Amino acid sequence: MARLTTSADTTNVGSVWYNSTINRLQYSYSGFGDGTWSAGGALSNARYNLAGTGTQNAGLAFGGRLFPTFVDTSCTEEYNGSSWSAGGALITARSFLAGAGTQNEGLAFGGVSPNGSCTEEYNGSAWSAGGALSTARYNLAGAGTQNAGLAFGGRTPAIVGSTEEYNGTSWSAGGALINARWRFAGAGTQNAGLAMGGRTPSFVSCTEEYNGTAWSAGGALSTTRYASAGAGTQNEGLIFGGGPSQSCTEEYNGSSWSAGGSLITARGNLGGAGTQSAGLAFGGNGGYSCTEEYNKISGIQTCTL
Repeated sequence: MARLTTSADTTNVGSVWYNSTINRLQYSYSGFGDGTWSAGGALSNARYNLAGTGTQNAGLAFGGRLFPTFVDTSCTEEYNGSSWSAGGALITARSFLAGAGTQNEGLAFGGVSPNGSCTEEYNGSAWSAGGALSTARYNLAGAGTQNAGLAFGGRTPAIVGSTEEYNGTSWSAGGALINARWRFAGAGTQNAGLAMGGRTPSFVSCTEEYNGTAWSAGGALSTTRYASAGAGTQNEGLIFGGGPSQSCTEEYNGSSWSAGGSLITARGNLGGAGTQSAGLAFGGNGGYSCTEEYNKISGIQTCTL
């Protein structure tokens, strides 16, 4: 990777190569902190305190509390890049849960007691029971895939820092968070997880990175927040929204955070999915049904020698 700069821009990164076929220098371009949110299709079921996973063009939203009834729901919805459609209902209706995986291989776990230990697996049309969490909890964060999931933090109701790893059948203990917390965002994979913000019980800006065994300190968020959503990977993370009514977005490069484009609708307790370059935000307090898509400039440029 080579850093490409101009007098006006010192934050864009890409790969440079010579294309002998066209006798030109080319480079791939991805701006850092230049993303913007745009409106997507609204959720069929307006809700908050839900979970999400998948990608911008194949998203999954499940559980949460319906607005305006404030009743826990089991409904699942699938996003195709423009609109939501009904998916198979969760076996157990719940809110304050976490998710991982993809639209066709989703994972739902945790939630408000008495549903705080149950795990469910999605096959693209229906949910089935998975192995129970060792520590029942709610307001936790999640990451990874259906066969390599990661659950961390939350409340029992005590604030906990314990981490558990899922192998597709059962959960086992992983390394504890440095800062036990709840109402925070997670992203990444089982061996490269990311924990962002939350409450300890005070509001915090700390970030932690998981290597499959232990958590270590990462760069602090620019904006202290809780009840946010996360997406992306450990080296290309994304956090957006938060309580009580935040619109700011931040992007992580593996060591530090930078400001991204603001959400159109400020909100907390929302769901998130996707990547740093193609994120998805949906539901939440004050934006109960609205969906937004995050996109960054990227591509291949050709330069004359």
